Amino acid sequence: QVQLVESGGGLVQPGGSLRLSCAASGSIFSVNDMGWYRQAPGKQREFVARIISGGRTDYEDSVKGRFTISRDNAKNTVYLQMNSLKPEDTAVYYCNAVVRTTAWAMINSWGQGTQVTVSS
Repeated sequence: QVQLVESGGGLVQPGGSLRLSCAASGSIFSVNDMGWYRQAPGKQREFVARIISGGRTDYEDSVKGRFTISRDNAKNTVYLQMNSLKPEDTAVYYCNAVVRTTAWAMINSWGQGTQVTVSS
């Protein structure tokens, strides 16, 4: 069993900032990729950003230059710093992690989601 717990969502005005956190716990041998996805009302879940264990990062085009993903491997935690937020960033943000639970077993785990609302 692996649990991902997100925090840091909320209501912010356009142009503002938020920092999301996601901590993985449970039966963890190692954590590979960690990332963030989001789902706006009436839309499909979409990729936002990811960071692999070696530190390489990928971003969805609309968030490049505004969002920064980082991780603390010692804490099995991933962060998403979101700056210059726009109303179109409003969504439920989900943490995702590819976790090796043993040397030969791997699972894809999701958090429960945290609401981010950008509105004046």
